[in-house]
Amino acid sequence: MPLLYARLFIVLPLSVIGLTALLTACGPGPSAPGGPAGGMPPAEVGVVTVTPGDVGLVTELPGRLEASRVAQVRARAAGIVQRRLFREGGDVKIGQTLFEIDASPYQAIFDSAQAGLAKAEANLMQASAQAERYKPLAEAKAISQQEYLNAQAAGKQAEADVAVGKAALQSARINLNYATVTAPISGRIGRSLVTEGALVGQGEATPLALIQQIDPMYVNFTQSAAEVMKLRRAVQDGQLKRAGGSDTASVRLVLEDGSEYARAGKLLFSDLTVDASTGQITLRAEVPNPGGALLPGLYVRVRLEQAKVGNAMTLPQQAVTRSPQGDSVMVVGPDGKVGPRSVKVGNQQGGQWVILDGLKSGEQVMVDGFQKLRGEAPVKPVPWQAPGSKPIQSSSKATASPASGPTSAASGASR
Repeated sequence: MPLLYARLFIVLPLSVIGLTALLTACGPGPSAPGGPAGGMPPAEVGVVTVTPGDVGLVTELPGRLEASRVAQVRARAAGIVQRRLFREGGDVKIGQTLFEIDASPYQAIFDSAQAGLAKAEANLMQASAQAERYKPLAEAKAISQQEYLNAQAAGKQAEADVAVGKAALQSARINLNYATVTAPISGRIGRSLVTEGALVGQGEATPLALIQQIDPMYVNFTQSAAEVMKLRRAVQDGQLKRAGGSDTASVRLVLEDGSEYARAGKLLFSDLTVDASTGQITLRAEVPNPGGALLPGLYVRVRLEQAKVGNAMTLPQQAVTRSPQGDSVMVVGPDGKVGPRSVKVGNQQGGQWVILDGLKSGEQVMVDGFQKLRGEAPVKPVPWQAPGSKPIQSSSKATASPASGPTSAASGASR
């Protein structure tokens, strides 16, 4: 038995010594690049680099589209509609014939007026000739002065009859032209409100169709009067700059499906009167619509850029912590350590906050990876990518791979 115990004591220490030597040869040394004493590498966090500049202050308001010109086509001549000469829902040009009304009564009146004018002109010719003949006779005392005056008066009356005849002919021509209904403006015409055979113009101007000019379009929207006054004061005090350097603000439309209309518009005017019931000011913008994609009456969201703030920047919403004590962000320093920083936050636009003060150009603001922070341990900043974009290749796997070798070797050795 003593000999057996002695053999066991000799074998066990030798095994422990061999295993220790094997682990020492395969494992990383004290100065491995992963960290001090073989620690984990710095955690990767997503950051954005601060780049100050002019940031437009965009306000999103509800609005409604309206045709820039609207004309109601009405029948100004009484009669039966004989023909409709346009395609419903199509585009028409100014002066294009739309309807034809039975013109026979107006043609007869026109012919009668034309004949009356011809008669008046004949009478004028006769009266003028007679006055010319009486003039030398009156000078030679061959006729009385009264006869000469009567001849002159007859000539003047004949001139007046010609004027009346011309006016009657012009009136008859106008009524005759009313029988042919033309487009007063260019635009898109809707459905026909009457059909062939309908009696129109009896006692009132019967509506026939509606034409709307939809290029360009108007968009009417309202804004709080208090917000407008605050914005004007900020521009006057020099805190903000007017967008575009003039009174014309940039306008963008957001359609019902959430997409933004491709063409930008311009602000036309702001109403001078505040609605007493709502405290709102009415504004109107003009938007080009060459393809006819926008339709009158459509509700849209209006993105209005009325001013710009200088030396500002935008940050994703998740980078800013908002609390009753103030707003703050996490800034990654040159040594890789993360610290809080108080900032001044302005309006929200496009899913981001406008930062007015508190950051300097070139600083790195942490956006993602807050759960990886471990006290004052340094981190490795990498450019942050918005959701849905191509992810950044992480180097954590490559850093951790050398450590897997010794672990496997140790496991194999232990087996």
